[in-house]
Amino acid sequence: MSLKIYKPTSPGARGMTRLNYRELLSGHKPTKSLVGGYKRGVGRNNQGRITVRHKGGGHKRNYRMVDFVFDKKDIQAKIATIEYDPFRSAFIGLAVYADGTKRYVVLPQRTKVGDTFIVSETAPVSPGNRLPLGKLPVGTFVYNIEIKPGNGARLVRSAGNYAEVIAQDSGYTHLKMPSTEVRRVIGTAWASVGEVSNEEHRLVNIGKAGRTRWMGVRPTVRGTAMNPVDHPHGGGEGRQGRGLRRAKSMWGKPTGKGQKTRRPKKYSNVFLVTRRRVGKRK
Repeated sequence: MSLKIYKPTSPGARGMTRLNYRELLSGHKPTKSLVGGYKRGVGRNNQGRITVRHKGGGHKRNYRMVDFVFDKKDIQAKIATIEYDPFRSAFIGLAVYADGTKRYVVLPQRTKVGDTFIVSETAPVSPGNRLPLGKLPVGTFVYNIEIKPGNGARLVRSAGNYAEVIAQDSGYTHLKMPSTEVRRVIGTAWASVGEVSNEEHRLVNIGKAGRTRWMGVRPTVRGTAMNPVDHPHGGGEGRQGRGLRRAKSMWGKPTGKGQKTRRPKKYSNVFLVTRRRVGKRK
């Protein structure tokens, strides 16, 4: 295991862990032609209004232009570096194609410098290779999955995640997602074989509040600590229960505790085979 555990020299360091990047990365600096500036929206929309709370601040970051479209087909690529990306939990690598083109890609687990992959309909089913979903056998683990052919990878891109091919039926592939949801995706959409790198990301203990602020996460105030005008759980003399059968968000919508929060008329409902299991025991 490549986790670094700190000695309890302070309350913040007690229990704090981080990944030992010296063991996991190749030590190369980012490729300048694939790095650019990036202005974060910090949870605001185009009108400047907060649409996602608890975002803001954090360390300045350089954006790595990661390829999710994979439009260079039938050309072998070699992994030249394994690098950290501040915008995602998975590791990225510099893929150098046989024609000299360089692209950043999200890496699968157990990738080493010098490994190769190819994007092709006739590619072997091995980690890193990319094929249409309809050509994958049942039981294959995949990531970087397209929803519409040619639109680029949208699903299963976080560290340690994978989806499993569980059926091929009438031109559609049935995928068991990391959330336990079973979803149909058109068989002509592409996906990469394997599991996303940096599976130990979930074991990291942040340790102190300041470290989350460096990551651009602002504090969350509990609804029970608010006034009745500000939250359905607010009010009352001293500490007490929420006084409601079901937990609600600030806007009165159901939240947490295994409640269904999916919109009844969501566009992708027709592609669901089995909805995800909710609650603590998945």
